[in-house]
Amino acid sequence: MLVRTADPDRDAAPVAAIYAETGIATVASFEERAPSPEEMAGRMRTILGRYPWLVAESDGAVAGYAYATEHRWRSAYRWAADVTVYIAPGHHRRGAGRALYTELLARLTAQGLHSALAGITLPNPASVGLHEAFGFRRIGVYQNIGYKHGAWRSVAWYQAQLRAPEPDGTAPAEPRPPQP
Repeated sequence: MLVRTADPDRDAAPVAAIYAETGIATVASFEERAPSPEEMAGRMRTILGRYPWLVAESDGAVAGYAYATEHRWRSAYRWAADVTVYIAPGHHRRGAGRALYTELLARLTAQGLHSALAGITLPNPASVGLHEAFGFRRIGVYQNIGYKHGAWRSVAWYQAQLRAPEPDGTAPAEPRPPQP
């Protein structure tokens, strides 16, 4: 399994296909319309300017992807990022999610971020298990927060501390740009 930085020109089409199948057709994402490959490429370019977006390749094909985004837009949140991972159906339980999160969380830590957060539509024991394996802990649940595929859905929020706060309470160094 090769994990590398996503290339919007090369990876947007397979990433869009994975997202349509695993995010749009299910309740894993609350987005209801699948983005085109061109729209996905634009999203990737925007995110790559500030956070990592990674793909996992297996036998030359994109098996999954993971990326980070801004947690909230107010400046004091700049040391936190939301993270997500999507794995193509034929690649579940083959280590792609673990490989992607290992690299993604390491890169976020190297950037100087302190927290990673993930929202998981319930129920989703596979995603909960993956996140808990990486030290994420449930911090709350938004009850019946989204309506998709004919039902109200709840979302559990998980948080992982990537690094401890500075012991003397001083401000942390500013987050750095993502590594290529």
